Amino acid sequence: MGIDFQGRVAIVTGAGGGLGRQHALALAKRGAKVLVNDLGGAVDGSGGTVGAAQAVVDEIRAAGGEALANGASVTDFAAVEAMVQQAIDAWGRVDILVNNAGILRDKSFAKMSMDDFRLVVDVHLMGAANCCKAVWPHMVAQQYGRIVMTTSSTGLYGNFGQANYGAAKLAQVGLMQTLAIEGAKYNIHVNALAPTAATRMTEGLMPQEVLDALKPEAVVPAMLVLAHESAPTRSILCAGAGTFEAAHITLTQGIHLGIGADVPEQLAARLAEVTERAGEQVPQSGAAQGTNEVGRALAARA
Repeated sequence: MGIDFQGRVAIVTGAGGGLGRQHALALAKRGAKVLVNDLGGAVDGSGGTVGAAQAVVDEIRAAGGEALANGASVTDFAAVEAMVQQAIDAWGRVDILVNNAGILRDKSFAKMSMDDFRLVVDVHLMGAANCCKAVWPHMVAQQYGRIVMTTSSTGLYGNFGQANYGAAKLAQVGLMQTLAIEGAKYNIHVNALAPTAATRMTEGLMPQEVLDALKPEAVVPAMLVLAHESAPTRSILCAGAGTFEAAHITLTQGIHLGIGADVPEQLAARLAEVTERAGEQVPQSGAAQGTNEVGRALAARA
């Protein structure tokens, strides 16, 4: 196999079922030693048992691979640190982190409690941040790391009834952007995957025939590419039903209007020029916005 993970150690969160299970099985099949993390709770995050993670570990071992089970909640930083140490103690390193753990508490924003908003953000965003923070010093020390965030089309483009989920998922992209910049000198590549897959989190949200087409296995190739040593960095890959796309956060060329009493009226009248996408760029960092703005301002004075 061209994409193999012999000698690599991977941690996959939320890997007791669905997409995470497929990620763990695929990494193990291609040679990685895998720590399978799963709280074992319900879709809304309630409850918990290590049984789901252990079942996946048993599958991997039955196929001749190496794996360990872990039932930590990604919202508990001390437990996450212990999870990472479990992998270090067993295998001496951590090369790959796939942040896949998540929950849903869907309601329209008008009906959503702030407790439900906060919990979803805590699991998806703070859970990913906790895991990244725990593996980061090890990846820096070994001068190697591959981190895959799990974002969503809901975060990138919105979806009715998922304000909490969408906010958390796009926040993971923001985390990816900065960690990729900071990790570059340590050969730590950080990317995001936006999957469309039929899992227990999507049951009831789509017609059955659509769910049948969206097998979780179809997303896995994108994860493998992003987790491999040849992976890009700061990429957002979308995957579902065997189709693969890329999403980009871009910056248009814009126009310079200067400072004046009538600038709001000018902006309103010329908004189509501001949003014109011809010549847009994918910035290498947040500094690109300021560079473009100041450059245009100085050019206008010349």
